[in-house]
Amino acid sequence: MSGWFEYILAFIVFFVTHSIPVRPGVKSRLVAVLGARGFTIAYSFLSIAVLTWVIVAAGRAPFVGLWDWAPWQNHVTLTVMFLVCLIATLSIGRPNPLSFGGANNHRFDPDHPGLIGWMRHPLLVALFLWAFGHMIPNGNVAHVILFVVFGGFALLGMRIIDRRQKRIMGAAEWARLADTRRTVTVTPNGLIRVVIAVAVYALLLWLHEPVIGVEPLL
Repeated sequence: MSGWFEYILAFIVFFVTHSIPVRPGVKSRLVAVLGARGFTIAYSFLSIAVLTWVIVAAGRAPFVGLWDWAPWQNHVTLTVMFLVCLIATLSIGRPNPLSFGGANNHRFDPDHPGLIGWMRHPLLVALFLWAFGHMIPNGNVAHVILFVVFGGFALLGMRIIDRRQKRIMGAAEWARLADTRRTVTVTPNGLIRVVIAVAVYALLLWLHEPVIGVEPLL
């Protein structure tokens, strides 16, 4: 029973830390103290720490199987996770007034939006892909609940943020910024971010077993 209690508690803490700090009033006060970049860094570390706890708690919950594991499932997860690293690395800290995780949002140009031209909420897309990719090889109740909730949280979050940003910016300004061009432009900064994505991917593979307790390459 203690395993389920920790699992539920971890979920509660996750949703509290992902709802209160991003409320406009709370966020503005935190940004005033930490700065925009400081808030992004602190919030990212908090999110990663709480997410790690939820994942570990899911592994400690009682096992109730739903489907069997097969080797091909790991290949799906490994492929999807590379996309997750790429999307996150190409979007974090870049101008994006339409979602969260951006910086220097006043510099955002809808005619040269980069990745934002393809997806308004890249970090939520990354979260959804992470959930989908990890659910396939984890066919038990605790993990399926975990990944379905996170996948649904990502999809719902996109709609919530769109409504909030429309209210804050005004419908006309939001529509102007959201009318982005879908282009692919190779830049030195973009190539550096791709290299960082590869390094992050390798680091996650290396840390997965000692932190999560599962060897992803087996």
